[in-house]
Amino acid sequence: MIELHSSPTPNGQKVMIMLEETGIEWKHIDVDINVGEQFQPEHLKLNPNNKIPAIVDTDGPGGSPYTMMESCAILVYLAEKTGRFLPVDARKRYGTLQWLFFQVAHIGPMFGQANHFNRQARDNQYARDRYNNESLRLYRVLENRLGESAWLGCDEYSIADIATYPWCKGHTERGVDKTAFPNFMRWFTAMEDRPAVQRNNEMTAEIRTRMEKAAKDKPVINMYDTRDNAERLVRATSRKP
Repeated sequence: MIELHSSPTPNGQKVMIMLEETGIEWKHIDVDINVGEQFQPEHLKLNPNNKIPAIVDTDGPGGSPYTMMESCAILVYLAEKTGRFLPVDARKRYGTLQWLFFQVAHIGPMFGQANHFNRQARDNQYARDRYNNESLRLYRVLENRLGESAWLGCDEYSIADIATYPWCKGHTERGVDKTAFPNFMRWFTAMEDRPAVQRNNEMTAEIRTRMEKAAKDKPVINMYDTRDNAERLVRATSRKP
């Protein structure tokens, strides 16, 4: 059994898709980052970086429970546990890992910053231009790659595709369409045709609705205030004399 302690953000959805693809038994344990549940002591034991997602594999290495944080590390773990979506062939394997790390190093951070300055900090035009332009450049990298390969990592569907898809759901906001990015759109459509991805998208809506109801009347924190986040972590982890 895999316990997924998470919210249905792009990073949370990566793991949801992987779990649905593999068919392994799992359950979602809601962690509402809007109300600060990521700073609760029980969550910090799973993810000391006060982020989501984290997993607990009740049947981990050696047969005992094992805990992991970092979404793409979790994907590699689940791929090796189930023998799926990380090719054994060396060239395909390393190709998959390259594009998995491309998502970690570029797609996630840059798309995330663009979203922040487009939605929460719109008055900073320099930052908006910087991250929007870089996001478009990254879509072009994906477009070029998918013009030469059926899937991102190699000619097989893999954890590189699973990791990247949730971050690309907002492509229309960037003006990414079939005319200018036909290879990307071919891949994106193929992703959304997968039953596991469709189940993820349905569950994402259901989980968000459930969490909104559970959070009713609870005070909301400012997730984007990094100083406040640092202070919350200090308070949560400081030992009392």
